[in-house]
Amino acid sequence: MSEQAAVFDQTAFRQTMGNFATGVVVVTGLSDGEPVGFAAQSFVSLSLDPPLVAFSPGKSSSSWPRIRDTGSFGINILGQDQQGVCNDMAQSGQDKFANVSWRSGGTGAPMLADVLAFIECSIEAEHDAGDHTIVVGRVQDYQRVRNEAAPLLYFRSMYGSFA
Repeated sequence: MSEQAAVFDQTAFRQTMGNFATGVVVVTGLSDGEPVGFAAQSFVSLSLDPPLVAFSPGKSSSSWPRIRDTGSFGINILGQDQQGVCNDMAQSGQDKFANVSWRSGGTGAPMLADVLAFIECSIEAEHDAGDHTIVVGRVQDYQRVRNEAAPLLYFRSMYGSFA
């Protein structure tokens, strides 16, 4: 923020942060026998020893509390051809899984069809972070599914890929 800015401009900050390309994942869980999930761009690998990952759901998320209650979650890394899946998972107030094929992973978390990779985690810790929560997960299992496909990326409010 420049010294000339008297008030923090959230829109300008969002546009500035949009210059950082991110991968797109879908965080999933199985709550009362029903699949739950949401799209996220805040996924990161934290540690190899122990194996830890993290993501940051918004505090207004209605999906994360349902997944949190299970004690575990899945990370589905999306490919460039899965923008429709991302759009479905980014919606609220509808059946996000109506058009999405999936199967249960080892922890029960839904593994979406044709993802690039799937990582299953137990919840290690949660940290308050403004209007989001930082969730740290301990990796329990993982698998690469499609090595030949390019990832789905998000950059400047648009989807793209890396070929």
